[in-house]
Amino acid sequence: MNHVAGMEEQIVSERMRRKLEEVNAAAQAHLAPVQDHVNFTLQQAYFKCAYECFDRTRKQEEISNCVEHCSVPVVRAQQHFENEMAKFQERLNRSLMVCQDKYESAKLQKIGIEAVNDLESCVNQSIDDNIKTLPPLVERLKTQFSIKD
Repeated sequence: MNHVAGMEEQIVSERMRRKLEEVNAAAQAHLAPVQDHVNFTLQQAYFKCAYECFDRTRKQEEISNCVEHCSVPVVRAQQHFENEMAKFQERLNRSLMVCQDKYESAKLQKIGIEAVNDLESCVNQSIDDNIKTLPPLVERLKTQFSIKD
């Protein structure tokens, strides 16, 4: 690889890193109310419920079962949230791999800068498209978790 091509790839790599930071910031901003609900509202309900389980008239096994029962809503919510985020990440990764594949093919056919520009354009479009999926994802989670705005 010549020096110019290496520099071009380095520039694009930096731009892609910034674009990925953009998607992370967007995800955090959109998902904050859902995470807040899981981390505070559901956790608080869990601890209140679990506190009520500790009664000297109960056997240890009964207390353990009661506490486990209290944890079900928060554990389910966390698992559901993590599954949705894993799907989002997987879709993003697949679309970025398509861009990378297109870039590798284009490098063989084009002069470096054209391939680099195509890669950057593809990555930008892919990330923008994935960011657009965040509001519906958040609304779906809010509905499933009964979060009121």
